Amino acid sequence: MLTVDFDHLEISEGDLVLDMGAGAGRHSFECYRRGARVVSLDYDFDELPEVHNIFWTINKAGEAPPDSLGACLNGDALQLPFADNTFDHAICSEVFEHISGDTIAMAELFRVLKPNAMLAATVPSWLPEKICWALSAEYHAPLSEGGHVRIYTENQFRDRLESAGFTAEYSQRAHALHAPYWWLKCLVGPTNDNNPLVRSYHDLLVWDMMSAPILTRTVEAVMNPLIGKSIVVYARKPQSDATGKTHKHPRAKADAHG
Repeated sequence: MLTVDFDHLEISEGDLVLDMGAGAGRHSFECYRRGARVVSLDYDFDELPEVHNIFWTINKAGEAPPDSLGACLNGDALQLPFADNTFDHAICSEVFEHISGDTIAMAELFRVLKPNAMLAATVPSWLPEKICWALSAEYHAPLSEGGHVRIYTENQFRDRLESAGFTAEYSQRAHALHAPYWWLKCLVGPTNDNNPLVRSYHDLLVWDMMSAPILTRTVEAVMNPLIGKSIVVYARKPQSDATGKTHKHPRAKADAHG
């Protein structure tokens, strides 16, 4: 299940792409299949061996161009282990709501991207997320337990990306059919996957992803602007800054103030 629309991400064969907070690798695999050289970075080391195995499987099945490359790296979004102006594009999907230093992570992405590079960044949408928080305290558990620490409005999310130096060009919402699923999970307990209603809805979503019937695709497209579970912002690092403005890294600002 892809949240990012790759038609907006402009990935070409041979591009070097960072998938920051790659998790299970869903967006990394699509980059790989399109011929990119992708680095799947995640703070949770345990996610990475399976991502590596799936890269290998895709390669052996001939599902990617022969020059595609997939690499896995354990790293911290607040201190990316790359030089300035390294990557052609980047993806950061459902990460910023989990970390306290979201503006630092945005500044790090800006730093490691080349001029004119595109970032596709996604976070949970405001209304579906507010309902989840209201239904379950466990859903937004403490940061140490991987919980959600903030809710973004679309304008706030765009503003923070632009404060990091990006130009927000386009936004969209996705996964409206998933919002009621998470509301149901919050009602019965976010980790309760054995509830019959949760299991039935999950099976429906799996069927929809595998079959992509016209009816559900149409329903989701109509509902996305209202209850799309995720907001996706496509933001570009400017080719040049005609104003000569320097975008100060938030970590440096914090250090300057003690």
